[in-house]
Amino acid sequence: MPSINANGVELHYELAGPAGAPVVVFSNSIGTTLEMWDAQVPALSGRYRCLRYDTRGHGRSAVIDRAATIGDLAADLAGLLDALGIEKAHVVGLSLGGMTAQAFAVEHPDRVAGLVLMATAAFLPPPEGWEQRARTVCRDGMEAIVDAIIPRWFTPPFIETSGEAVATIRERFLKNDPRGYAACCRAIRDMDLREAIPAIVSPTLIVAGADDPATPVPLMEGIRARIIGAEMVVLPRAAHLLAVERADRVNQHLLGFLDTLTRVLSPSRSVDELRA
Repeated sequence: MPSINANGVELHYELAGPAGAPVVVFSNSIGTTLEMWDAQVPALSGRYRCLRYDTRGHGRSAVIDRAATIGDLAADLAGLLDALGIEKAHVVGLSLGGMTAQAFAVEHPDRVAGLVLMATAAFLPPPEGWEQRARTVCRDGMEAIVDAIIPRWFTPPFIETSGEAVATIRERFLKNDPRGYAACCRAIRDMDLREAIPAIVSPTLIVAGADDPATPVPLMEGIRARIIGAEMVVLPRAAHLLAVERADRVNQHLLGFLDTLTRVLSPSRSVDELRA
């Protein structure tokens, strides 16, 4: 899987699906890698061009050992699309990826065909909590927080019945560079998109987990209320990494949303034609 220079940052990415099909770009949660979308790509790549990438400081993307903002992460996404010659895309983000997606949609409204925000926030206090987390991983490593993070990402029944999947996510979390993770913690610490996101004009779907302690339903409802025309669905038996835990339902809602937009945006091409 290749890397490319985007916004001055070497970003690791993967493309799958037919050339010429509408592009769907996926932005990952803090502490995960592009593999968190493993269940979405097979469901979508028959008729969409799926672009995944590791956010800076995560996975196989470069670690930039300096302060970053959510605006910087949105600029990384813009740079990635520029480098790949992609003018417009559907943008899907979860957690930190959803924050990046919001900022990107504000800054580049003409480049967003559709916006899907999962388990995310426009503002996520308290700032001291994010600063403490950043300092802890820089001092003690990713191992110091992993056992507190996993129960927030998945419901107890999923942890009990899907041990292999949880173990894989845990292993990838531990492989992240603490400096890259800390920089993104501090980007969330300083983020406040509440006054900006009413400018979003893209068709928007919001997906919340009913059992998500990190970005609970009322927080997601706050985003929905600020974006004109946004739709929201709440998935039962889902915590924070709902694209993993409830992949079946996520894929169902993603395809329904994207296929509807495809019919509107490309009325001369049917969804069946895009499958070819």
